Amino acid sequence: MLRGLLLALALVPLALQARPLPPQTEGEIFLAARAAARAGDYDKVARYDEQLQGNLLEPYLESWLLRPRLEDTPAEDVRAFLARQQGSVLAEQVRRDWLKVLGKTQQWELFRAEHPLLVNDDNDTACYALQARWAQNDASALDEVRAQWFAPRELPDGCVPLAEALISRGQFTDRQVWQRIRLLLQAGAVSAAWRTAGYLPASEALDRGHLFAAAAGPKRFLDEKKNLSQRAVREVTMFALQRLARSNAAEAASIWTSKLRAKFSTEEQGYVWGQLALQAARQNLPEALKWYGQAEAARVQLSEEQLAWRLRAALRQGNWREVRTSAQMMSPQQRGEPAWIYWEGRAAQALGNGAEARTLFARIADGHDFYAQLAAEELGRTFAIPPKGYTPTAEEVAAIAVAPGFQRSLALYQLGQRLDATREWIWSIRGMDDKQLLAAAEFARQNEMFDRAINTADRTQVLHDFSVRYLAPYREALGENARAQQLEEAWVLGLVRQESRFISEVKSSAGAAGLMQLMPATAKWVARRMGMQDYSWARVTDAGVNAALGTYYLRHVLDDLDGNPVLAAAAYNAGPGRARKWRAARPLEGAIYAETIPFNETRDYVKKVMNNTMYYAAMLGRPMRSLKARLGIIAPRGSSNDSLIAQREAEQGEP
Repeated sequence: MLRGLLLALALVPLALQARPLPPQTEGEIFLAARAAARAGDYDKVARYDEQLQGNLLEPYLESWLLRPRLEDTPAEDVRAFLARQQGSVLAEQVRRDWLKVLGKTQQWELFRAEHPLLVNDDNDTACYALQARWAQNDASALDEVRAQWFAPRELPDGCVPLAEALISRGQFTDRQVWQRIRLLLQAGAVSAAWRTAGYLPASEALDRGHLFAAAAGPKRFLDEKKNLSQRAVREVTMFALQRLARSNAAEAASIWTSKLRAKFSTEEQGYVWGQLALQAARQNLPEALKWYGQAEAARVQLSEEQLAWRLRAALRQGNWREVRTSAQMMSPQQRGEPAWIYWEGRAAQALGNGAEARTLFARIADGHDFYAQLAAEELGRTFAIPPKGYTPTAEEVAAIAVAPGFQRSLALYQLGQRLDATREWIWSIRGMDDKQLLAAAEFARQNEMFDRAINTADRTQVLHDFSVRYLAPYREALGENARAQQLEEAWVLGLVRQESRFISEVKSSAGAAGLMQLMPATAKWVARRMGMQDYSWARVTDAGVNAALGTYYLRHVLDDLDGNPVLAAAAYNAGPGRARKWRAARPLEGAIYAETIPFNETRDYVKKVMNNTMYYAAMLGRPMRSLKARLGIIAPRGSSNDSLIAQREAEQGEP
């Protein structure tokens, strides 16, 4: 019904037409115009724009013509476009670009008139807004630039004059310049660090050759003798140690001898120990806590990342007292994150403070994420899917269907323009209450925009519908292949939800494709192992083919990793070799293994796959097992025949 309503209400049929399309459809014209815009052929875009007048997506072509020419376009013409597209994501994008042009050309009167109409600032426009205030002698703008200065990224153009004013007034000293250089080098932004070094006095100037040599070959740089009486040389040496530690913390520590340390100040020594400790914790080295102690002895203030990994290192070693200490060292905001509340509760429990543990668990146990489930289990609660809080009416869903932003999102989605479709969707749902979100999610579900349905239902705060949050499209294909490979269907669904949100034709920037996001080499290898006839990469986005290949590979990974779904999920995301490497020398609780995975993406992925599995198992009516039981115990390194597995993988050319 809604699809028919949408077709009737849309300004043009676009790609939604049911009848056979002529050779040059409006959808094809739109895609050709996009290709022309990306190639910089604006004359061609203009010709296509004439053909799409009145089309639902024609404003995109108009914006492609306008945005590259904002410097030369009269203000009244830009404002005319913004007025026509008022309230749309296109207006927001064009206004943001225009504000950057106005800031760059210092047209502050126009800037101050337009900036309040921007919904979301980015760093560039925020900096120009500060500069606009400074131009009116608002001295407080200089104070606010500090947040940009101490961000580990290139300083936006709009903030450069403000930072230079602070330096010229002595409000940014050499100390603040070095602080920024260190932050940039930690983030790997070597060129930005070099540009920042231009603000140093001649007596502390960096040697460009030293800096880039340390970045390219830290071990070679450290092996060469340097005059460490100069601060610039010590700073580059500290950078080289940190750079080497990222790949081999133990080797970096072996170079950081007492003889070398003696040439550095107490503060500098503490800084290096903090960097070594962070990387050691990420590499699960037992020395991590000891090196953290060296940094703390020098009274170095640890970053949020360093504190998080201090706690993880303590978890890895089973040192609950240090887990509690690490949590207490965090800021109130960081300490209030669900992960750290849970682990602080576990520490209190292990140290005999049961009442404190229960209080901490109760703070997060009503949520629906990974740590909420674990906390609820510690309190003895039984897992249950929350009842449906609200069912949107047909009228509420129909109201979504006629809203221009949702119409554009659907049209773009069906043309394969998922990035723009998602931008339109996110813009359209901003500020919605739970009922409206559920109506939008239902509209997305009915139109097979499964990722939008899941993500939108996931945003509700009080009224929930977990049947939409945990949709199971293609269940027949996925379930059949899961059973054929003797895999738990709920686990497969949980993994697919995290991989693709059930979008069968999706392709990642890395080249993975389909429901189970298979890489070309993996798909080819599996197809060969399966003896799949007529395999071609073009078939990988077919739901049935993808499910068959993906579940076969998942079974293979599971078998190679002790049958443990936590290890297998980590391996599916980051590779079997890494999943094996991340194990400990002793048996490790599954939740601790998951929390101490070094890759942020994989760590988040494993937690979500395992949490998803709980919901799908309940929705499928399967016998329930606790999340903690599902996570199990991770066997130590060397417990399975790792060397034979590695040898076989090398011989078979396994991906």
